[in-house]
Amino acid sequence: MQEVWSPALKFWTTAPLAALSSSPSAGWPFPSVQLSPPCPVRRSSWAQLGYEWPGAAALCSALCTQAPWLAAPGTNLSSLWHLQQVPSSLPSTLPSLGAAGFSSQQLSRILLPESSTMLLEGVLLVVQALQLADALDLPAGSCAFEEDTCGFDSVFAFLPWILNEEGHYVYVDTSFAKQGEKAVLLSSDLQAEEWNCLRLVYQITAPPGSVSDSSQLNLYVRFEDESFDRLLWSTKEPSDSWLIASLDLQNSSKKFKILIEGVLGQGNTASIALFEIKMTAGYCIDCDFEENHLCGFVNRWNPNVNWFVGGGTAKNTHSVLPQDHTFRSEQGHYMYVDSVYVKHFQEVAQLISPVTTAPMSGCLSFYYQRQQGNDNVFSLYTRDMAGLYEEIWKVDSPGNAAWNLAEVEFSAPYPMEVIFEVAFNGPKGGYVALDDISFSPVHCQNQTGSFELSLSLPSLRFLVGNKTTVQELPFSAVETSCDFEKDLCNFYQDKEGPGWARVRVKANMYRAGDHTTGTGHYLLANTKFTSQPGYIGRLYGPSLPGNMQYCVRFHYAIFGFLKMSDTLAVYIFEENHVVQEKIWSVLESPRGVWMQAEISFKKPMPTKVVFMSLCKSFWDCGLVALDDITIRLGNCRSSERLPPPPGECTFDQDECAFTQEKRNRSSWHRGRGETPTSYTGPKGDHTTGVGYYMYIEASHMVYGQKAHLLSQPLRGVPGKHCLTFFYHMYGAGTGLLSVYLKREEDGKELLLWRRRGEQSISWLRALVEYSCKKQHQIIFEATRGISIRSDIAIDDIKFQAGPCTEMEDTTQQSSGYSEDLNEIEY
Repeated sequence: MQEVWSPALKFWTTAPLAALSSSPSAGWPFPSVQLSPPCPVRRSSWAQLGYEWPGAAALCSALCTQAPWLAAPGTNLSSLWHLQQVPSSLPSTLPSLGAAGFSSQQLSRILLPESSTMLLEGVLLVVQALQLADALDLPAGSCAFEEDTCGFDSVFAFLPWILNEEGHYVYVDTSFAKQGEKAVLLSSDLQAEEWNCLRLVYQITAPPGSVSDSSQLNLYVRFEDESFDRLLWSTKEPSDSWLIASLDLQNSSKKFKILIEGVLGQGNTASIALFEIKMTAGYCIDCDFEENHLCGFVNRWNPNVNWFVGGGTAKNTHSVLPQDHTFRSEQGHYMYVDSVYVKHFQEVAQLISPVTTAPMSGCLSFYYQRQQGNDNVFSLYTRDMAGLYEEIWKVDSPGNAAWNLAEVEFSAPYPMEVIFEVAFNGPKGGYVALDDISFSPVHCQNQTGSFELSLSLPSLRFLVGNKTTVQELPFSAVETSCDFEKDLCNFYQDKEGPGWARVRVKANMYRAGDHTTGTGHYLLANTKFTSQPGYIGRLYGPSLPGNMQYCVRFHYAIFGFLKMSDTLAVYIFEENHVVQEKIWSVLESPRGVWMQAEISFKKPMPTKVVFMSLCKSFWDCGLVALDDITIRLGNCRSSERLPPPPGECTFDQDECAFTQEKRNRSSWHRGRGETPTSYTGPKGDHTTGVGYYMYIEASHMVYGQKAHLLSQPLRGVPGKHCLTFFYHMYGAGTGLLSVYLKREEDGKELLLWRRRGEQSISWLRALVEYSCKKQHQIIFEATRGISIRSDIAIDDIKFQAGPCTEMEDTTQQSSGYSEDLNEIEY
């Protein structure tokens, strides 16, 4: 026996059989052997070599004993690794992945028979030559890192990405850098006038025990007219194998660049490596299973039944499997699941798609084949990021030996996975094969399957070729939301009297204004016109289609009640059954503070959301305020997994990319709740009422002392930009809050906005429009006033490309001494 390791072994790929022998029938010069059943996933994978040979059996045995991690749940590429066999009549374009699931440490200990070694080394040379040819013909925005970085350049201000001496990948590690340092790779200008899929093959390694502080890999899109990069994807998942991320890029006429950022974690052996970047036209959910990365689809590990790669003349199952659908050939590939190893009733195999990363709606089609008369159920599910399953298609009728087309209406307005599931009732359940999954942004011509799903979504526009396909669907987040600035939108009340009154309050020191701007309109229940014992005020929202997941968010404030329980409640009203179900109510809340509430629900029938205010008795009847209601598709928790919008900061997680020249007691502080000094500062943040904001603590400063909060350097772009933020200036001795633009080229600071003195007890919105073609920073400067009651706070900062769509209402500025400022305007 001889120990063998070659770097190229990581890069098994497709190869025309003619390159290995004179004809497909010639085969390998070894007698065929039957691999033993233990280690079923690897058994199938190695059988995909096209011809079973002793060397394959040896490798499989070694992997079963020396690499048990391959059988672990969540195994990505390695569990489906195979050497594809492609007939010479097919295109010679090759994928560049393959056995990327194996690291050198694992494969270096595999023992091969000496007779197999020479042949294996010869095959590797052919494979490397074929891969090099493939690397020369990659789409724009793609790179296999064989000889260079294909137009991807390391940004000079950060660590460089190092191209491995033998090619194949780029990397950055702690052998030449420190924890927290960054390496940034930037593409050339790209354009995607059609929908594209960006796939990234990567690996993050971390020393044992440092998972909590491992390296991080981020992928951004940089549009030419925006100062901020849009975060598309981020991960800190360490692995001992190559992993794949699939990201949908919506069609856009604007030029953009791909930016890949690696942030090194803790440990002397921390590293980040990129094996391949590939951008191709189409949707990430599309797949014909001809490439080794399997389009990012993964098998959910089950000890007895799993999805395998079929085709390539592999004879590794007791069932008679079909030709593939793509090429109508035994050489093509497909996925299949076989009941031969099923040991129990209701054994389930799941094939899981990549997570959708952009809203999409249309027709999902695929081809399948079920062995006739066998006992299995083939189903299709969606699963959102909260783990909620939705069955959208099922077939349990007798199958046939032909490829059948399935078409299913598919809607993914928020991130979700598609799961192909086969359930067997015993070892005689036969097989199910799957091939050619594709998505089209138009309605299905023929909905198939025994499960009909009726979904409704917003009106969506998709670019297909040179035509725009429009789907008119009844739900619209715009129509189901309201900030009450102009009217009640599509909300209404259940009786003629003004149960909920639309009001506004001028900026003052005693009564809080609305949540939207601080000086706008909101709804108020239990007012002086309606306050009476037993009073109930109901506000009905617009009708919502059934069988969909919704997230309802709104802001409320409670004033004056002694007992707060049930003073405000939210009900679901099922129109067809005239049934109301309470899904939320106030238990306890800070008085006079705008609080955010969020509710996720799903009902099979059309529903309406009803907000109900209750005044229980004459002696305990306060005021209930309601503002900024939004109803969107998806679970409210799903947004926690979404990348933050570019250029936005709520300070709830951290200080974002804002920095300070120095940090001490007189700097800006990140805080929540009330500030330490009474009669100054906010009672809660603007975002949720219980989150964080930035403020200066005047009791730690002297009169005239200043604190500076600096944004990260912003790219200069043509055109105007709009800066939005909320500020809180309450206190008799309040000083100044100023916003400056600092140009990098000369360090000159330009005053953009300023407020002086006490403004309001409410959070007020500021809108600042500016333009700068050079790199610059935005500075928030707070100046301490004449007394300790001069705390100043800011929250919810947002940078947007383009001019401000609204103008700030400067007529509402006040020092709080007018007698009528506390009045409510109806």
